[in-house]
Amino acid sequence: MNVELSNKIRELMNKLSIPGVAIGVYNGGDVSHQGYGVPNIDHPIPVDDDTLFQIGSITKTFVGTMTMMLVDEGKLDLDTPVQTYLPEFKVPDEEASKKATIRHLFTHSAGWVGDWFPSGIEQGPDSVEHYVKTMIDDPQDMPLGESISYNNAGYNLAGRILEIVTGKVFSDLIKEMIFEPLGMTDTYTLPWNMMTKRFASGHTLSEKGIEVSSPWFIGRSSGPAGGIVSSVKDMVKYIKFHLGNDLLSKESLTALHTPQREYAPGHSIALTFWVDNTRSARSMGHGGGTVGQISLLTIVPDHDYGMILVTNSATGRMFNPKITNLALKEYIGVDTPELEFMELSDDELQDYAGEYEAKLTAMTVAVEDGKLTLSSRYLGGFPTADDVPETTEPSPPLPYGFYEKDHIKGLDASNSEVIAQFIREDGKVSMIRSGMRLHKRL
Repeated sequence: MNVELSNKIRELMNKLSIPGVAIGVYNGGDVSHQGYGVPNIDHPIPVDDDTLFQIGSITKTFVGTMTMMLVDEGKLDLDTPVQTYLPEFKVPDEEASKKATIRHLFTHSAGWVGDWFPSGIEQGPDSVEHYVKTMIDDPQDMPLGESISYNNAGYNLAGRILEIVTGKVFSDLIKEMIFEPLGMTDTYTLPWNMMTKRFASGHTLSEKGIEVSSPWFIGRSSGPAGGIVSSVKDMVKYIKFHLGNDLLSKESLTALHTPQREYAPGHSIALTFWVDNTRSARSMGHGGGTVGQISLLTIVPDHDYGMILVTNSATGRMFNPKITNLALKEYIGVDTPELEFMELSDDELQDYAGEYEAKLTAMTVAVEDGKLTLSSRYLGGFPTADDVPETTEPSPPLPYGFYEKDHIKGLDASNSEVIAQFIREDGKVSMIRSGMRLHKRL
């Protein structure tokens, strides 16, 4: 691993109180991977390139990849209604039930509330099937196809479609279609398959310091949305696959990586992958977050380059983008430009101030010292619809700056990689998309 990069990793780990990190890099055929720190502060053995981390929502790109393999076989079509494959599928909104397609699922544009999960940690072979049945209670937040709002439920539904079309349970299918052909021998979706391995525990920061997080694992019912556990050694094999392979047609691989809808200047959603055109070379990838574990996959096709970063601390959200940007510069000379911020008057800023609400969170947008600030508050409903929050105290307000009209980016060290977008209806600010979730103005 690059010496300067390794030194920066250790420096930032210490600054952000991250116990363990692993990185894997594929660069034009050259492969490198390395671990840093420990997987668990209570059991401080070294992290190595075989240590297992939860990759969370990076799993969604695997679901997209499997789907395109079945498109190649003529078994699936992205624009055929879901009910064609799954006649019993139903959400409360009739139009969404009848007209939702896989393309809607993969572009987070189905419009129903997508972050509720069944109660309990389900681990039976029918878990994904059961999850989809619970979607009959998922209210429609936005009209089908109108806007992008992050939706885990859509990917669990896509996983169920894969089960129906192939007649195989998702955990068996992904092993057969992806893990085994790519030689990913240390990648799993079921907790009992990894209990004898060296695996990382999540950590969070509290007043007491660094603490091991719980629960450790996502239930099997949400496996397609975020259930994979892998090593950086295996994930580099997955990166190589997405830079060109014999398992997927060139047309389907290109389709996976082609932007479908733009949500911010230079930022788009492809089919499961998020595309960034703001750098000096187009990049694509996906992040993942579970309880105290944060991951980031980045691929730069034009440079035959990709990297995976996994951390076992919630502060990995700050760590991963910074290290990714440094690595892109060090390895392939790709720059991530600094944004220029606009100067807005207090009157102009007040146009955005107010209360915004989604089903699970509320946001307060205010003007303080000539800057726009955002704070969030948990409303409940996660992981199940009936869960009540322990506290409704809002997070500390953090400053944001406008880099284009209606588009903001964080100005504090803790949110400097965060962007959000205001959305207008009839010329008036009506929503904010933050954390890729839409919040409506009250």
